Amino acid sequence: MNLPLLAFRNARRNKTRTLLTVLGVTIAVFAFGFLRTVINAYYLGAEAAAKDRLVVRNLVSLVVPLPISYHQKLERVPGVTKVATANWFGGVYLDPKNFFAQFAIESEPYLDMYPEYLISPEEKQAYLADRSGCLVGEKLAKKFGWKVGQTITLQGTIFSGNWKFTLRGIYKGRDHATDTTQFFFHWKYMDESLTKDRQGQAGLFLVAISDPDRSAEIAKAIDTTFKGSTAETLTESERAFQLSFISMVSAVISALQVVSVFVLVIVALILGNTIAMSVRERGAEVAILKALGFTGGRLAALITGESALIGALGGLCGVALAVPIIHGFGQFIEANLGSFFPVFDLDRPTTLAMLGLSVAVGLLAALLPAARVAQLAVVDAMRRVG
Repeated sequence: MNLPLLAFRNARRNKTRTLLTVLGVTIAVFAFGFLRTVINAYYLGAEAAAKDRLVVRNLVSLVVPLPISYHQKLERVPGVTKVATANWFGGVYLDPKNFFAQFAIESEPYLDMYPEYLISPEEKQAYLADRSGCLVGEKLAKKFGWKVGQTITLQGTIFSGNWKFTLRGIYKGRDHATDTTQFFFHWKYMDESLTKDRQGQAGLFLVAISDPDRSAEIAKAIDTTFKGSTAETLTESERAFQLSFISMVSAVISALQVVSVFVLVIVALILGNTIAMSVRERGAEVAILKALGFTGGRLAALITGESALIGALGGLCGVALAVPIIHGFGQFIEANLGSFFPVFDLDRPTTLAMLGLSVAVGLLAALLPAARVAQLAVVDAMRRVG
């Protein structure tokens, strides 16, 4: 007897109940995929961080600057190949709601360190040659309708005044995970425009290193160089630097992770209840099959196959539902909240996890009903008839 075919027919016996169970699994799998996509979006920046880049900031706090004189000292640290100055700008474009990342950067070394930012040689040269030029990501340019050559005015908050920039280039991402929602301009333009008491300060330094395997050693050497100075440093990998921001919302992420697991538990309970009801209704059939020579193991496999089939169908429907909805929602998120979630989309690992876990939940839900069927004696099964 073909057990997979029999399991399929058993699943179709009570079509309404099976359909509702598949629908419940579908919604739960979709919810799981959506929650995992949100969590992945938080971590994407850290996961995409390069291993050969370090971030050097003030030991006290990120908001406390470092002397620009540290630049030359950093270049002399063994293992360091390139250093770039950067400052968070924090300006407002038209309305405070229009938040996006803005950095004053030491442009040439900074762009050399980020090969994932793709910009045409002509636009790059135009940007480097223009003291008040700026460079923006394609998603940011698309959001505000900016074109190359356009004048963009930012109202300073940290650095007061109205700052005018000419858009000289729009960069694209090397891959989907590259953040293309940022605004860059020349650090010297900002520094030369400040009052004397605010000049010569760097928010942080980006450091390129020759050997990623020595990142911890080089980071320690950098911090040792400035040990005991008036502005001691904290050097960490780019990934650790990104994760330090994620830690600010760690409670939210932990809650999402718990909920995503809880969703799977609910699916297992729903599916387990459905299978248990189905087995109870087939007491006479179980007795007859055992009397005909079916072993407990084969009957347990039949029950397990039926449960796994329902779980798989729910998983497939959940993925089919999630792909267009999350993609469409992701486009809205990237367009309106791109500074927080530069990339929001259902990735392949999450899709595979949705399918795999739906089948796994089906198998788990069948454990108790299958075990009972395997141990049930023919006489006891017959007594339950009616």
